[in-house]
Amino acid sequence: MQRQQIIKTVRRRKVELVRFLYCGNDGVIRGKACHSRFLPSYLESGIGLTVAMQSFNMLDQLVPEGSFGPVGEIRLMPDPETFAVLPYVAKTARLLCEMVTLEGEPWGACTRTFLKRMIARARSAGVTLKAAFENEFTLATQDRVPLDRSPCFSSIGMDSAAPLMLEIIEALQAQGVYPEQYYAELGPGQQELPVRFADALHAADNQITLRDTARGVAWQHGLLASFAPKPFPDQAGNGSHVHFSLWGLKDGKNHFHDPKGRYGLSEAGYAFVGGVLAHLPALVALTAPTVNSYRRLQPRFWSSAYTAWGPDNREAAIRIPSKRRGLEMESTNLELKPCDPSNNPYLALGGLLAAGLDGLERKLDPGEPALVDPDTLTETERKRRGIRRLPATLAQALDALERDEVLRPALGDVLAKEYIAVKRSEVRGFEGKDVAFEIEHHFYKY
Repeated sequence: MQRQQIIKTVRRRKVELVRFLYCGNDGVIRGKACHSRFLPSYLESGIGLTVAMQSFNMLDQLVPEGSFGPVGEIRLMPDPETFAVLPYVAKTARLLCEMVTLEGEPWGACTRTFLKRMIARARSAGVTLKAAFENEFTLATQDRVPLDRSPCFSSIGMDSAAPLMLEIIEALQAQGVYPEQYYAELGPGQQELPVRFADALHAADNQITLRDTARGVAWQHGLLASFAPKPFPDQAGNGSHVHFSLWGLKDGKNHFHDPKGRYGLSEAGYAFVGGVLAHLPALVALTAPTVNSYRRLQPRFWSSAYTAWGPDNREAAIRIPSKRRGLEMESTNLELKPCDPSNNPYLALGGLLAAGLDGLERKLDPGEPALVDPDTLTETERKRRGIRRLPATLAQALDALERDEVLRPALGDVLAKEYIAVKRSEVRGFEGKDVAFEIEHHFYKY
């Protein structure tokens, strides 16, 4: 949508406030709003933001060792293509933004710009990534009492949440995001809402839209929609598995699809898997980026805990899903399981692309498929196969990210340094605190 179209729509729909939103290093969706009367000027200049916000952590603390503080400002520059009138807030619209310098140049700490750099890297290789996040989230009262305790996939659960879920689905469609399936999941009050795949940038934007919309609609019903990885310590956690495939720019075909390949996957697909597995201990610092994430990434929890891959293996870090009959090329994709919705989706998809492209460039072999739960293998057998345990804590994942000679340079010096500083401050922020403190903060922030 062009800027003049936005202004006309705002006037026609009688919008009063337009939110300029971004996702920070802490994975929290933040922003500012301008009044519609002054929207034309802010569409041109962006809205001012202190540089300190990229040194904020999820506890709303300014990180003392961060690079950014009270001096300095950048601009939230909106992408006109992301404009949407919010169906769940009266007279309000939103735009998703990138962070630019006062001179209008991309800022090194901008996460959306990082993903765009990785997309450009893929395009230079003649391919583009399509992806979708498969979200789970928890519906609960404001006192964190789950909406229900229905059985997994049950019609009881779907009936319990039906009015609210239908409203969420309608609100998403009004913003151009299309849920493809819906079901009640295993955990108390837990819902799953996979959406249709899109190119990588739109997939990340869609993730911001889904998180904000589910929370906003739930709030109108006096409920919370929590995307915390482990909202209840003794129950199933919330994942946001990434389904992804690589498509050719010239031929328009799915480069992961090969009907003659093992499990229908091409050589390019296996090389991409090899790259992701090689960098996965570091990648989870981006895809599972909170202290709470590591309560979920445990063996035998169906969220993956090892650098393994396999066909329809839901304990493998990368699953090759079975194809849909009659839609084999379109449905050929890979699923990354150690990923949850507390992440910044621009960092998650950008990191995934960087890792996979490294695998393509080096033609990495992912090794043997795991046809069983890798936790049931002996340590000797896992070592023989090159299957490693994923980091058990956020601190360990950050150590791996600092050592990684592909992901860290891909992020760039400014973003890598600040992201790691913010996340290490979160590790310290929860040290010595009890489980209740951890759950409370993650339940409400995500």
